[in-house]
Amino acid sequence: MNAQITHTVPVALTIAGSDSGGGAGIQADLRTFAFHRVHGTSAITCVTAQNTLGVARVDAIPAEAVIAQIQAVVGDIGVQAAKTGMLLNREIICTVAQQVEALQINNLVVDPVMVSRTGDQLIDNDAVQTMTRKLLPQAAIVTPNRYEAQILSGLPINTLDDMRAAAQVIHRNFKVKAVLVKGGGMQGNYRGVDIWFDGQKLQTLITKQVDTKNTHGTGCTLSAAITANLALGNDLWPSVQQAKEYVTNALTYALDIGKGQGPVGHFFPLL
Repeated sequence: MNAQITHTVPVALTIAGSDSGGGAGIQADLRTFAFHRVHGTSAITCVTAQNTLGVARVDAIPAEAVIAQIQAVVGDIGVQAAKTGMLLNREIICTVAQQVEALQINNLVVDPVMVSRTGDQLIDNDAVQTMTRKLLPQAAIVTPNRYEAQILSGLPINTLDDMRAAAQVIHRNFKVKAVLVKGGGMQGNYRGVDIWFDGQKLQTLITKQVDTKNTHGTGCTLSAAITANLALGNDLWPSVQQAKEYVTNALTYALDIGKGQGPVGHFFPLL
């Protein structure tokens, strides 16, 4: 009779919205966790009807249901790292912030999904203020895109020096351990260049530019990869470096599916 083989693996939690098209949100996060050999758990905050062409509908999950999902995972399985994505409204943001504090969830990666990379605001100003007051101070790292960084810092961002200034303002104002201002929404040679600041080191992350229209889910994927690396026990800066490399490879093998903007190739070695 064969002996039973069991494995203990790190666990990561994603608190985010569902993308029916499978390119971003919970679906992208879980694929990214799996790639890194981390067990993925989830708390769904909203359900979207979307595809490569855009979002047709968004329905919020009741705050009580979000609480129940988080408590069910943490109370039984436990998590080594967690990330937030689309939290949609003030009530859900408050709920998540309260649970993070009460359950002492460490290694929190906050992807402040407030504005799309094209500049469209996704949550109202009240929700933005709630996120900055209640959730960001609990983050190990916050990963705003260009437009989110403009809101959080109050600074216009057009150059790398602007990104550097914004990263330092966000770090100072919200007391996070580190800030990664993402350059995916920048133009020309700045596109895809990210800026890191942890209170001491101001770093510029530059990788090859990938010429593809299929970039859906890059922000979710990057923050999920950072989360997975933290769950594996890596330090914050190496986690960011490895996550950036992973996303660049996934972009190189992006999926040309649907009639619009396809997703990145999360399992690129298999393609």
